[in-house]
Amino acid sequence: MDPDDHVCLCFRVSLRKLNAFLDCERPRVASQLSECFGAGTGCHWCVPFLERLHAQWQAGQSPSLDESPGDYASRRETYRKESE
Repeated sequence: MDPDDHVCLCFRVSLRKLNAFLDCERPRVASQLSECFGAGTGCHWCVPFLERLHAQWQAGQSPSLDESPGDYASRRETYRKESE
């Protein structure tokens, strides 16, 4: 994913916004990423990805996701259909 690609598709929260939030707010737990424009509070699809980003950040790595935006969105659509 590129920095401007959305991790939280419900609320259009980009990887760039999440990385800035991590650096500025220094959340102690991954669930605090929800304070970044509501990330993870819509359909909950992105919660595991938010947890991964938080774990990378805590380990001193640059948070990133090895996902193409198209594949990510397609997998989310499948998730939403299965959740209905």
